[in-house]
Amino acid sequence: MKANIEKSIETAAMDALMVRLFDAIDEANMAWVIAADQALRNAFGSMLIDLVPSYTTLLLHYDCQQLTHSEAIQLIHKALSGLTPVDTQAGELHDIPVWYDESVGPELPLVAKRAGLSIDELIEQHCNHDYCVFALGFAPGYGFMGLVDESLATPRLKTPRRKVAAGSVGIADRQTAIYPLLSPGGWNILGRTNVPLFEHAKRGEPLFRPGDKVRFRAISREEFAADGGDTTPMEERP
Repeated sequence: MKANIEKSIETAAMDALMVRLFDAIDEANMAWVIAADQALRNAFGSMLIDLVPSYTTLLLHYDCQQLTHSEAIQLIHKALSGLTPVDTQAGELHDIPVWYDESVGPELPLVAKRAGLSIDELIEQHCNHDYCVFALGFAPGYGFMGLVDESLATPRLKTPRRKVAAGSVGIADRQTAIYPLLSPGGWNILGRTNVPLFEHAKRGEPLFRPGDKVRFRAISREEFAADGGDTTPMEERP
């Protein structure tokens, strides 16, 4: 199936354009967003400085020494004309072991109560889906993933924590993510993983890429510790 999908092209800076493809977040969008990313990279070539795909948009930074604003817009229209969605099954599936425990996942009881589930049922449900990586951002290696089941959707904390431990796995609305390094944050923390996301990103090889899938797998405290995981309890409570 081919289509002309760009809804709008907005000026983001004197040398950057925001290409809006959709209005609402949906896993089905990613086949088009990734196809648009590939088409724009091919079309701009050396004239492209950076291209950042996200849930519904792509932020394109071009070399204004080589292209005028109007030429860049015309090139975008041409690149996206008759676009064909990619096969999203080609993305990598990542298995992420998580120690779910209130000592490192202080919002486990809160999210479970909102969903009308026991903590064990919440953990099972969070692990029972392959989450799509929609975008990278916030911190090196941080992947925004979704969509979590509507019953698990939980608003961000009213007061963000000053410190969220590296490896913390959280939920915000219908998104889920892993904090790659110690940082502030307002997501509802459910557990912790020892997968070194920041180290991958620091080497210029992020573990996750848009279009990948992530599956969480519950492990015991003993398994987590044996793998070198940090079992230090979360310091701050909301």
